[in-house]
Amino acid sequence: MSQPPQQGFGAPYEPQPGVYGDPGQPQPGSYGYPPQPPNRPPGGRSRGRLVAAVLAGVLVIGAGVWLVVGGDDGSDGKKPVAKESTAPKQSGAESNRKKTPAAEAAEINKGRKEGEAKVRWIQKNGVDVPLGASALGPWITGGIVAKAMYRTVSGYSLEDGSRKWSLRLPADVCAAPTQPTADGKIVIGLLTDTSANAEENCDKLQMIDLATGEAVWSKTIDRAVDNDVLRYVVMAISGDVMTIGGLGRAEAYRVSDGKHLWGKPPGPCAVNGFAGGSVLLASVSCPSQSEDGFHDEVRRIDPVTGRTLWTYKVRKGWNVDAFHSVDPPVIFLRKGPLVGGTSAIAVLDDDGTFRSQPVPGGDALEGRCPGKERELGWNLDICMGVAADTDTLYVATKPRPEGRSFTNDVVAFDMSTGKKKWKVPSPATQTLMPLRVEGGKVLMYLSPPDPKTKGVGGGIMALGPQGGTPRPVLRHPASAAATERAFEEAIVLHADGRSLLMLPQVSGETEEEELELRTMIAFGD
Repeated sequence: MSQPPQQGFGAPYEPQPGVYGDPGQPQPGSYGYPPQPPNRPPGGRSRGRLVAAVLAGVLVIGAGVWLVVGGDDGSDGKKPVAKESTAPKQSGAESNRKKTPAAEAAEINKGRKEGEAKVRWIQKNGVDVPLGASALGPWITGGIVAKAMYRTVSGYSLEDGSRKWSLRLPADVCAAPTQPTADGKIVIGLLTDTSANAEENCDKLQMIDLATGEAVWSKTIDRAVDNDVLRYVVMAISGDVMTIGGLGRAEAYRVSDGKHLWGKPPGPCAVNGFAGGSVLLASVSCPSQSEDGFHDEVRRIDPVTGRTLWTYKVRKGWNVDAFHSVDPPVIFLRKGPLVGGTSAIAVLDDDGTFRSQPVPGGDALEGRCPGKERELGWNLDICMGVAADTDTLYVATKPRPEGRSFTNDVVAFDMSTGKKKWKVPSPATQTLMPLRVEGGKVLMYLSPPDPKTKGVGGGIMALGPQGGTPRPVLRHPASAAATERAFEEAIVLHADGRSLLMLPQVSGETEEEELELRTMIAFGD
């Protein structure tokens, strides 16, 4: 194992150079996130519509009837009190919808064939949001799926899609972790100032119990020391610790009680963000003597103490763009611009030493990061399309046109050598997107086919480490294919025999289009 530093997080420990070898044959990359956040439209919020940011647009939901009322910004640690809002209801409220979430699903299910799962429910946006809005989540705990959007956090029943609770917030949601704690807690970031020219104030933290919708504690991040800005921050949860990174910041709080655990690292390095889960990894930029003046590092961090456990120095000229897995560490790297640059994947051992790099040959490898196409909440662990266990790495190829849709392949690599093991094609006019490895098999989301292909839907498929023909785990009904196609670039979850698709950006050309936008769909018996 690499010799760890004896100082706190961010200690200027330099490992042996050259652990990351020649990137070999990187392919043009179009996923990950840009080195600088996109510019927001000038001026305050207005009756405009947000056009898709960065690469492609994607869409989602929110409504609320409860206002979270905390103390002033100086009353950190005091528990907010939820009370009924006296604000007028927004147009297009759920009570005025023509159909309930389950009713539209019932119509689709009339055409369901034997062996196909049901559409359990469909959610529409139903809320008029200025300039569109990003949706953060979804987070599942118990029988609840929750998401945050604009000034609301809402929890819905996984059974029928009915809203179980809703918290109306005093300011815009500006960031949130990709995953909650194991016991269903989440900490979201809020703007402390809602004026038009104060959108770099993502420094209010609110912890919420996703099972009940209770607002538990709130904090305000101290920015006075560096007078820095907090916008486009990256949040992650590991165990009972929530971390915040981005634009050089690094902060950690205990989720259960809001205690501040550690802060900005010493030394010259700046934190780009963290990726959470069973292991906490950080993307860090450090000064160097190279032409661009910086080099990137990956560090494993003890979430409780902030201590650096190991450091992996990325090869000169390459940047860390995303973490596809933290255990084992699988990192997406980019060289050059987001569009027209090159990409590669690095696989590390548990001690942070270089293990392998997939050798794609003629295949253009490409993951998908739908959450990165929002205007906020650009977490480093939001991507799909790459999954791994200790032995095998599964990667989607770049979609290629076929018919009125696209298709692609899934390629498997040996984790130790980076050599290709096999390649499996997707069905015609459909794409396969690896989600995770479970029980020795990779679970993949299969998109619905193009409109000309009848009698076929999307679903969840599985492949073993030996390849072969993908086997269905959950067949989405063919009668839902037209509806499911509207969820292009959605965030996909699969758990307990059910699947959920959520669009992470709400936007519409008209108010009616925005209100009627389908934003979540759930499948399963």
